[in-house]
Amino acid sequence: MTLKEPAPVAQGTTTGTKAEPPHRATAWPEARAAAARAGTAARAGREPRRLPLGQALGRVLAGPLLALTDLPSFDTSAMDGWAVAGPGPWTVRAESPVLAGHAPAAALADGEAVRIATGAPVPPGTTAVIRSEHSRTERTETAGLVLHALREVHPRQDIRPRGQECRSGDELLPAGTAVTPVVLGLAAAAGYDELPVQARPRVEILVLGDELLTAGLPHEGLIRDALGPMLGPWLTALGAEVLATRRIGDDAEELYAAVTGSAADLVVTTGGTAAGPVDHLHRVLDKAGATLLVDGVKVRPGHPMLLAALGGHRHLVGLPGNPLAAVSGLLTLAEPLLAALGGEERPSRPGSRAPVADEVHGHPHDTRLVPVVRRGEQLVPLRYNGPAMLRGIAVADGMAVVPPGGARSGQELDVLDLPWPPTSGAVPAQGACFT
Repeated sequence: MTLKEPAPVAQGTTTGTKAEPPHRATAWPEARAAAARAGTAARAGREPRRLPLGQALGRVLAGPLLALTDLPSFDTSAMDGWAVAGPGPWTVRAESPVLAGHAPAAALADGEAVRIATGAPVPPGTTAVIRSEHSRTERTETAGLVLHALREVHPRQDIRPRGQECRSGDELLPAGTAVTPVVLGLAAAAGYDELPVQARPRVEILVLGDELLTAGLPHEGLIRDALGPMLGPWLTALGAEVLATRRIGDDAEELYAAVTGSAADLVVTTGGTAAGPVDHLHRVLDKAGATLLVDGVKVRPGHPMLLAALGGHRHLVGLPGNPLAAVSGLLTLAEPLLAALGGEERPSRPGSRAPVADEVHGHPHDTRLVPVVRRGEQLVPLRYNGPAMLRGIAVADGMAVVPPGGARSGQELDVLDLPWPPTSGAVPAQGACFT
């Protein structure tokens, strides 16, 4: 099966000896939208999981959370005080207080009162609850202990009625909601022991290249692998289950076997996306019968990135080999695909917008992604933002989306947030770190 490619604007690319087909690049917003669509389509073929509440934290609801019962499921006292029936004063019944977790007391007759605790079921016939601080008692020879209200009593005051928060069958939360500690509490209150959640997308990382070292200092044309240690934790932070990080040399057959033999929902490769003499990825995908959904993106750094459908709801994201270019590909294609695959809503939207403090130079035709930190309400661009550099993004709060042609000082830019707390406090004091 021949690789199927979209047909946006062409840019010529060649090798040293043989002309390659024109390079078709997709506009950056369209590439992110295509990745999100691919993830949404793949999710439709995956079964959700039911997890105990204690294991569901951080997952995404696979369906709406419906109330299994009225909440509260019976009329309860909202305060410590007295349950009373009818107009006062009231004769206090000589019995133990009504407590939360215990059976309700016998029905009250008009003129009767009984001590009640917060959360306890109100006895049948109760017309109101009077707070302890709004009452006084006196003992009489004829009636025994008598309760008097110190304030006007209104019908149903300080009673939480059955179904006040929800009725059985009400939708409490929509599908796609992230399971936070509060969601766990709401689910427990509504009677859930388990939650239906989206299964974590499984990812395998293939780090390509004969030139990569896994330890020691760079030497004799060899460089340290910066992407292997970085991509696994990053993808885990995006909600993926990383099955493995494998290192593969510049060998087309080994790469083919790894891609076709992977059990992952998403295979992420590094390098090999261009048209160099050892860039085998396009040929491997062609041999594997893959369908190219995105082949190149109009973004700097990282324009040679790609997205392919491998069949069976599986996909491959090809990242460029330069570290910051790979980060650009991760944010452009892998993040929205994983978000949609995991059930998150609107996964292709950037996280926030803010004005940029300084002018930012842009590419004439392509979107540019620039590491930035937040200083008050403004974005400050960072230096060390070349395709092979990680020094800038290591202290960044996010990546600003600079439109073609650049941005003027004060212009609002979209920001791609990073999946960990901001690191602005760790930015070196030297002004040389900034543009």
